[in-house]
Amino acid sequence: MALLSFHVALLLTIILSRKNTNIQTSLFFVALVGVYFAENMNTFLGSNWKSFAGQNYFDKRGVFLSALWSGPLLVISIIIMVNMLFSLCQVMVKWKRAELKHKARAARNKQE
Repeated sequence: MALLSFHVALLLTIILSRKNTNIQTSLFFVALVGVYFAENMNTFLGSNWKSFAGQNYFDKRGVFLSALWSGPLLVISIIIMVNMLFSLCQVMVKWKRAELKHKARAARNKQE
């Protein structure tokens, strides 16, 4: 339940902060660092499972942790990446419009 709550809270944070690229970038790297350390977490949790679980879910190949930890983090990272690409496209459109307005103003001033 705590893991599910963490993923939902992270997803809500990403949705609510979609206009803030600094927060999005930070969360993107945090999610990828979480995926990077999944193998170490699997080893640690596999050796200490008796203190928090009734059964050892952490096999040598890390299927359980990949499905419940890395998978959602990768989906969240993809959502952030799509949002960043969309924001980049919007900035490029604004920049091009400003450039065209500047050229039009310069041409008008030249004619006067």
